[in-house]
Amino acid sequence: MSKTVVFKIDGVEIRGTSGQTIMEAADKAGIYIPRLCDVEGLDPQGSCRVCTVKVNGRTAASCTQPIADGIEVENETMEIRNFRRDLVRMLFHEGNHLCPCCEASGRCELQALAYRLGILQPDKYPYLQPVRPVDASHPDIMLDTNRCIRCGRCIRASRQLDHKNVFGYIGRGINKQVGVDGKDLAHTDVHIDDKAVALGTCPVGCIIQKRRGFFDAIGQRKFDLHPIGTKEKDS
Repeated sequence: MSKTVVFKIDGVEIRGTSGQTIMEAADKAGIYIPRLCDVEGLDPQGSCRVCTVKVNGRTAASCTQPIADGIEVENETMEIRNFRRDLVRMLFHEGNHLCPCCEASGRCELQALAYRLGILQPDKYPYLQPVRPVDASHPDIMLDTNRCIRCGRCIRASRQLDHKNVFGYIGRGINKQVGVDGKDLAHTDVHIDDKAVALGTCPVGCIIQKRRGFFDAIGQRKFDLHPIGTKEKDS
């Protein structure tokens, strides 16, 4: 039988079960912890660090950190909030995220987190303005890595859910990006019905389903209806 684990998040007592991560226990208790690389149904990766909390005074990724009896977790302090703001700002500056003309606007998790964190103009860091080729070779799917935030959700979905290896990381450091297992998308076994390319797998506008751009009107889009992290279901 699973053991009940009692700990606190921002002073609120939480009851979880042994083996859960802090994020899993928080979600179960209705407490939202921001995240970008983590999504339900995929193994946690702990790479974006937006879900960083403090556990007994030390920083940890809540998507991979297991719960333990008596730990004190800080989630909504000004220090943590500013840390998350800087991470989200850097993601905007490392790519080309032109929200007004992006097909993912209104359902983009990066954009929604910026609103939640109060980032209206991410001007703290210099823009890198990458120029990367757009892969539109596939009849149904387009890949624009200018918008990629290297969350790895498409990679894990392809491997864990589709049992393929369509996507993978290429390059190192600031040049690390998502590539495909072939000359281009058209030369892979990716399919429009794959979980890796389903709406909601890519948190931004990197993977686009052709002929589905701007399919929801402003005011009816995912995060127009319910801001990210609200108690209402985000779908």
